[in-house]
Amino acid sequence: MPLSWFSWFKAAVFALLAGNAAVFVLAGTASEALDAAAWLVLLALFELETGFGERFGQRHVATVIRAVRLAAAIAIGTAAVGYVHDHEWLDAINAWLWIAVVVLLEFEVRRPRTVALHRTGFGTAAAALYTGLAAVIPVWAWRGEWFDAYDALLWLVAFATIEINVLRIARHEGPAANAASAKCG
Repeated sequence: MPLSWFSWFKAAVFALLAGNAAVFVLAGTASEALDAAAWLVLLALFELETGFGERFGQRHVATVIRAVRLAAAIAIGTAAVGYVHDHEWLDAINAWLWIAVVVLLEFEVRRPRTVALHRTGFGTAAAALYTGLAAVIPVWAWRGEWFDAYDALLWLVAFATIEINVLRIARHEGPAANAASAKCG
């Protein structure tokens, strides 16, 4: 089956983010390098789980995914603390907002029934977090930090594609799929 335009779009966004991560690894601070690399890994895992979840339900594969996710989460937390330590407040705010977004996504993917019962609250929280993330983009631009502004915008686009995957799962697979995804998480 040929790939849809959406699949190509997601691949292009992922390639651009990989390029950004390379820039941060080669020319950024230690916190930026760790942050960019760990988020890229986490994004790939979310995409795999939300886009191809049924293929990753085997116990040994799920165990590896959990271990890699834990390592990425530790790296992200370390980078976020590093931003605070280095007094990079805009990066710190951005990092902690993203951590909150991932917590929300974890709930959406792993506890779909709970989210369905509290859809308004989860929707409001997501809107507030994404609004906060969008608000840092013009601040970076105003400060003349164009690459950071571009990178932040690209990450919003990337996570929006994951949200689309999560919504597709919830809409098209219904309660039976939600029960199956609860077993995997």
